[in-house]
Amino acid sequence: MNKEQAIIKHIVRLLAAAGSLALFAASLHAAQNDPAANYPNKPIRFIVPFAPGPARTLRPAPSPRSLPKNGASRSSWTTAPGRGRHRRRFCRKGHPDGYTICLISASNSVNSATNPGLPYDLVKDLQGLAQATSLFYVVYIHPSVPAKSPRELIEYAKANPGKLNFGSSGSNTLQHFAGELFNHMAGVKIVHIPYKGTAAVIPAMLSGEVQVGFGSLIGTRTQMQQGRLRGIAITAAKRSPSIDLPTVAESGVPGYEVDQWYGVITSSKVPQPIVKKLNAAIAEALKQPDVATRLAADGSTPVGSSPEQFNAHIKSEIAKWKKLVKEANLRLDNK
Repeated sequence: MNKEQAIIKHIVRLLAAAGSLALFAASLHAAQNDPAANYPNKPIRFIVPFAPGPARTLRPAPSPRSLPKNGASRSSWTTAPGRGRHRRRFCRKGHPDGYTICLISASNSVNSATNPGLPYDLVKDLQGLAQATSLFYVVYIHPSVPAKSPRELIEYAKANPGKLNFGSSGSNTLQHFAGELFNHMAGVKIVHIPYKGTAAVIPAMLSGEVQVGFGSLIGTRTQMQQGRLRGIAITAAKRSPSIDLPTVAESGVPGYEVDQWYGVITSSKVPQPIVKKLNAAIAEALKQPDVATRLAADGSTPVGSSPEQFNAHIKSEIAKWKKLVKEANLRLDNK
């Protein structure tokens, strides 16, 4: 299991452990004109984009319960043929009744911004229930690079054109775009080297094949503690208590921010009273006393935004990445 899968697993376990969906019971005595007054009265399917093993361990508390339906990977949720397309239809149009909800990440906004061939519109066909978490990347470098801050990295890159590469989990991924946004805003050209998944980036960094990376704290902490990699900043808008590093924005690139968020969506046809009930349950789960502490281990923080806020955030993220593609004249790989 790679670090992204571990993070998703963690989020879903928190929601299930909190018994969030059971909290709907308190809402069942709503006004008679509420179209969702008897919701839910059967199990709710929660589609999560990772291998079956982790999700099978999810057993929510009281009924009604969420039933995970597993995809093979993040990409299977968006573009892969076969089973991935089948799972995507569950949220897009198969069950517009509130009994199917899906977990997505910031990577889905990148896909929507860069892949015109997607068989769905993330804004029109789907709607947000809540942003669950916010997660920064750590900007880390190989010790051979004489830089201790983004500002020094920029100076070194400008003085040594062509000498630096940055690794990512693949073309058109959030890690890829984190690096390209850094290039564009800092006025440098650190060459992108895509790999097949996040697990391949760290070995490439340690061998010196690439010198710069953007990754989660859970995936880089051990190597940084051992001195094999050097963290120089985080991509969040503000500093985090999880690690003693400045933000990229305050140390060389004003305005820079990349957030590997996770959130929950459903069909755009689900009635708003049901959307509000789902949102309340997710928000309540994220307020549990131990949630923030447990999420902080990998640099995550709970959010629990309103549906309106999450929908606006999705739109702004898509616009952000479309703007980057245009202004930086990026060549995209949509195979």
